[in-house]
Order: sequence, then structure tokens, then C-alpha cells
Amino acid sequence: MDMTLRWFGSKFDSVTLSQIRQIPGVKGVITTLYDTVPGEEWNKEEIRSLKKEVEDSGLKILGIESVNVCDAIKVGASDRDKYIDNYIKTLTYLGEEDIHTVCYNFMPVFDWTRTELARVREDGSTVMAYTQDAVDKINPSEMFNSLKSDCNGFVLPGWEPERMAQVKELFEIYKDIDADKLFDNLVYFLKAIMPVCDKYDIKMAIHPDDPAWSVFGLSRIVTNKDQILKLLNAVDNVHNGITFCTGSYGTSLNNDIVDTIHALKGRIHFAHVRNLKFITPTNFEEAAHLSSDGDFDMYAIMKALYDIGFEGIIRPDHGRMIWGEKAMPGYGLYDRALGAMYLQGLWEAIDKNKKQ
Repeated sequence: MDMTLRWFGSKFDSVTLSQIRQIPGVKGVITTLYDTVPGEEWNKEEIRSLKKEVEDSGLKILGIESVNVCDAIKVGASDRDKYIDNYIKTLTYLGEEDIHTVCYNFMPVFDWTRTELARVREDGSTVMAYTQDAVDKINPSEMFNSLKSDCNGFVLPGWEPERMAQVKELFEIYKDIDADKLFDNLVYFLKAIMPVCDKYDIKMAIHPDDPAWSVFGLSRIVTNKDQILKLLNAVDNVHNGITFCTGSYGTSLNNDIVDTIHALKGRIHFAHVRNLKFITPTNFEEAAHLSSDGDFDMYAIMKALYDIGFEGIIRPDHGRMIWGEKAMPGYGLYDRALGAMYLQGLWEAIDKNKKQ
């Protein structure tokens, strides 16, 4: 297991590489070329420059989150092959730079959905939260405007202003894309990129849909164990795997996190581990990583990963805003550093107990 932190680049992130370097056990970062438009071929020199910046700090790039999949590929547009070719070129450049894990999603319109970015908790910390009633009462095109005042001046991944300005148009192009079509388009994409993944040992790790049910009537195809296994079987290649995000997959109380980890043995390439606190089954907030702060048994989750022989990359996921920090919601330094240490402490205890 390699502990990492997500880092958006020096231009976009309030957290510095030198700060990340000082978190014990953190070996590298998960990063991206944040200002590259989905569908564009990545620039080789920019990849090299990013890699050099990270390595000069004493860290490594251990994964990319994300090489975003453009809408033309997701809806199966007539020009999708052009964008798939760009994706293949990007994967080639990453492979040539010894980068071997890519997290991505195949969600229509919104990469993830929360209705609050700064819900105040009892202890004064703030967290991201989701309330289905709020979604039911708002127009999709108004969602971004309702949240942007709590972004702390940062651009949220998947909620870029230029993309949110096109929400009506995006809903129009997805209106005839049901779950079967979306799944077929994902399989088409994966089959096209597997040869380059095989060549460079690039593990594609799809992120579960967040939340794990339809939002605004949009199709969802990565929400439960059966759907994930269906995808892994449709493209039965070890390089077609999963980013197992407990805070996304676990939004549905019908999903058994520990059971699913065991079912996905050998295909979990990346783990996002965080905790949620449920008020109702469709009203939840993101909690501290400590088990007792939320509703997930974090020990059981880490033990399940250990028991299946997980050797991939892992990161603490969305953290609270604590100690007066102003950062991108979910991506401050302090609470994620606490989370990284807690997860490593669990792993060490599990490992030592097994070896006694």
C-alpha cells in the first residue's frame, strides 16, 4: 500500500508539495494537468514539467486523477474515435513517464454532486454534504450558483464554471442516453484503450458514481457490486479496474463495502477511503476519518483491503475544514493529513497483528 495525497498543482492548490512531503508515510501525490480540457491530447512537455516539480520535492507522481473522458465519448458521438485517439496518446505519454494508474469516471454532466460545501458541524468544522430534498427542489442549471459562494475562490474538479455554463446543453445531449447506452459506450472506450494500457502497464481505475443513485434523471452505471462486476467482466483485463471510493460507493446504504472489497480482489487499483455520517438514507455529510465520527467501520474497511492483498495506491479522501484553514472544499491540508496518519495506523496494527 502506498499512501498518497491528491494535489491539484501549484497554480490551483493551496497545499504545497513541501507540506505534503512532511506528512509521515506519504510517498507521492495523485495529480493532473488541471487546466486541460477533456478530450484534448495532453502536452508531453507539461507532463514532464509536472513530474520534475513533484520529484524535486522528494515525492513521486503515483497516479493521475483524472484524465477526464469527454462527453463525445460518453454519449457515443460520431466523432468519439478522434477523442479516444487523443486519450490513447495521453496514456502513451504517461506510460513513457513511468506513470501507471489513471482514475477516471463515466458520469454524465456532473462528476459528483453535493448540495452543501460548508455545512457547519457541532465542533465548528465544516464539511461537504448532500440532501436529496435540496436536489429535488432545484433546477440543475442553478446548482452551481447555489454552491459557488462556498468554493473559497477555488475551481472544483468537475464543476468548472465554463462547464457549468453549458448545463442545459449537456442535459440535452444526454437526454436519450439510458444506462444501457452509457454502459455500451464505456465498454467501447475501454476496449479501444486496453492495448496501450497493456503496453505500458497502465491501470485504469473507474470511480464509482457519486452519489450511488440517479441525480436529475441522469443515468448511473457504477453504483453497486453487480454493476461493477458486469463492467469488469465485459472487459476482462486486469488493467480495467476500480477506484474503490468508500465515500461514493458507501452513499448507498444498500452497498456492503467490506463484501464488495472482497468481491473485487485483484481489480482495486486505487482506494479513496473516507467516512460518512447519515442523517437519513439520502441526507449525509462527510465526517472525519475516525470510525466513531461517522457510520463506517474504518478498521473493517482497511482490514478487508489488507486481507485481499491490496498493494495499490490509497489516499485519505475529502477532509473537513478545520483550524481556520481556507482551501478547496474537501482538499485542505490538516484533516487529510490526520486521515492519512489514521489510515496508516490502522494498517500497521492490522499488519502486526497478522504477523504475531
